[in-house]
Amino acid sequence: MSREVLLLVDALAREKNVNKDVVFAALEAALASATKKRYQEDADIRVAIDRESGEHESFRRWLVVPDEAGLQEPDRQILLFEAREQIPDIEVDDYIEEPVESIEFGRIGAQAAKQVILQRIRDAEREQILNDFLERGEKIMTGTVKRIDKGNLIVESGRVEALLRRDQLIPKENLRVGDRARAYIVKVDRTARGPQIELSRTAPEFLIKLFEIEVPEIEQGLLEIKSAARDPGVRAKIAVVAYDKRIDPIGTCVGIRGTRVQAVRNELGGENVDIVLWSEDPAQFVIGALAPAAVQSIVVDEEKHSMDVVVDENELAVAIGRSGQNVRLASELTGWQINIMTPDESAEKQNQEQGELRQLFMQRLDVDEEMADILIEEGFSSLEEIAYVPLNEMLEIEAFDEDTVHELRNRARDALLTMAIASEEKVEGVALDLKSLDGMTTELLAKLAEHNIQTRDDLAELDVDELVEMTAIDEEQAKALIMKAREHWFQ
Repeated sequence: MSREVLLLVDALAREKNVNKDVVFAALEAALASATKKRYQEDADIRVAIDRESGEHESFRRWLVVPDEAGLQEPDRQILLFEAREQIPDIEVDDYIEEPVESIEFGRIGAQAAKQVILQRIRDAEREQILNDFLERGEKIMTGTVKRIDKGNLIVESGRVEALLRRDQLIPKENLRVGDRARAYIVKVDRTARGPQIELSRTAPEFLIKLFEIEVPEIEQGLLEIKSAARDPGVRAKIAVVAYDKRIDPIGTCVGIRGTRVQAVRNELGGENVDIVLWSEDPAQFVIGALAPAAVQSIVVDEEKHSMDVVVDENELAVAIGRSGQNVRLASELTGWQINIMTPDESAEKQNQEQGELRQLFMQRLDVDEEMADILIEEGFSSLEEIAYVPLNEMLEIEAFDEDTVHELRNRARDALLTMAIASEEKVEGVALDLKSLDGMTTELLAKLAEHNIQTRDDLAELDVDELVEMTAIDEEQAKALIMKAREHWFQ
């Protein structure tokens, strides 16, 4: 019978043009499945076929799991301390095996085994086709719409099928069976039963790759697209930088008489593309990204990663754009939160912030309004700066003598210590699961405790706006914290 096994493996490997190991593995799986039927419990069976002789052995095995984890599958697992009674140096995730009687190949039926083998071979062929496609390193797939399944498109390129979901199509786009489709490869899921490649026509990366095709200077390394943001089918922005001073990056991307940018627009259903100069200076980058609006001034808040951008009253509509489109795309392009405001609004905000800072300095440092205003005028915006700025910088302030500087620094340090102790006291009653949450700080815990948020579940039940209001953190950070707090709900 062992000779028959070798002949079967050899024949199938030749017929299907796959490695013999694939066929052997499929046959081992078929024999293991048949052997498992002897047991009433959920046994884990391994079959090993000798590649030279065709003889096979069967084993029942148990996965070694940590003692503290307990047995989740008692028929297939063994605790570490029990396993070490048999094999002293065994580790977690190893297997303990015992030989069991092997089933004869003839008894399970050659046809049944062949079905399993053929399925494995089909899987291997599918894997090989996918690997051959991916080895080409292409990021854009061009194919034909083969069929439509629940509004999603199945796109075929050669022997490879890919999924283009309805929400990844440009709005108002109407592709039919037989149409040519071009899209960006966003995901490869080897475990998917259907198409294993997922496509998108709305991803910013698709826009970048289209420009790379149209602009050879990018491939030559003379030019780079640093980022892109899109409102699919309507408007987009890309940020470009030239590494050769002789090249005009914007003109190069536009092309002679706009041919290059027009080719990209045609592929994207007429999407307008603003081409922006990238800059290492974030403020300069934001000014460029907000074009065509003219910017008067910018206030950068590094801590919140945001910018207050001041534009003239008659430029406000242009800067914001229809339904906030211009400022939203500029924000996505630069990675900065952009707040558009008029000069009056900016002045009002600055007055409010200065008033709050004046009150903080007067209250915590026990100084009068005049002293607080001098500190603000000299650029101090926190107690930490007063406490720890280099001494010689404070001594340069004309209004302060040496004694005043030392007294201010000491008062600032005392105030910070008092505030830290108060914060520690506030968080004493907070549950450990909230304290140990990734991204949590003592300052955040204190603010949450003020609003009676004491546990991980309390935080998980908040919405983003509530958390932002309580803590003054930005929306992205609030969203990340809430999702982290909710993780255990879905495990």
